[in-house]
Amino acid sequence: MTAYRQHGTALARGVGASEAMAELFGKKTGVVKGKGGSMHFFDASKRYFGGNGIVGAQIPIGTGIAFAEKYKETDNLCVTMFGDGAARQGSLHESFNMAMTWQLPVLYICENNGYAMGTSVKRTSNVTEIYKLGEAYDMPSEPIDGMSPESVHEAVKKAVEHIRAGKGPYFLEIRTYRYKGHSVSDPAKYRTKEEVEEYKQKDPVKITEKRILENNIASEEEVKEIQGKIKNEIQEALDFAEASDYPDPSELYSDNYLQEDYPFIKD
Repeated sequence: MTAYRQHGTALARGVGASEAMAELFGKKTGVVKGKGGSMHFFDASKRYFGGNGIVGAQIPIGTGIAFAEKYKETDNLCVTMFGDGAARQGSLHESFNMAMTWQLPVLYICENNGYAMGTSVKRTSNVTEIYKLGEAYDMPSEPIDGMSPESVHEAVKKAVEHIRAGKGPYFLEIRTYRYKGHSVSDPAKYRTKEEVEEYKQKDPVKITEKRILENNIASEEEVKEIQGKIKNEIQEALDFAEASDYPDPSELYSDNYLQEDYPFIKD
């Protein structure tokens, strides 16, 4: 369960690059048949319920999914991801309270990049260490270096083991960063160029590549081969999206409304 425009998470859950790209193009071959666009990726077959456009809406929804899994007595848990801006929504507190009261199998993850859309964490609350919000409900909570893949892996593994042991929810504040503005219309003047450059030195992709080479996990030629495959996959996805058709106008109400339930909708 994620917020909007979580394309990377969708790919990680198994959504294909081609159907993801086609959705960005609004084509009928997209993951939501061209109806969701960048904001509303969704694929129940991959158990990916992202694409919620209302800030913080995914928090209670993810809590509800966790409730359903507990009710059905499965071993599943719901990973519910949200940003530092959404962490200020009142629904977070209601969800945390319910999750702890009912010991729900939910892993809450706050992706804290420090600025939400463009407002610093320090300007939204006196509680700037967001993980402490979970402590108010006696929920196991901790901050994690989001620029370190190893740290994220170990923290998530620990949290999942806790949840699957029937001990209730867990909250991770994963501290990360974004190098670009929130959107193309965001010049990001609320931070300094020096700050951005400092974080670029911590780029997890570059650091991971360096560690792979230093530890002889793969050679430089093998890394370049992987990078080549990625570029080819992106180009194939782009070609697929451009070649796909737009949805037929008759699809406007399918998957949304039933005509017989809404007689005022004309053919």
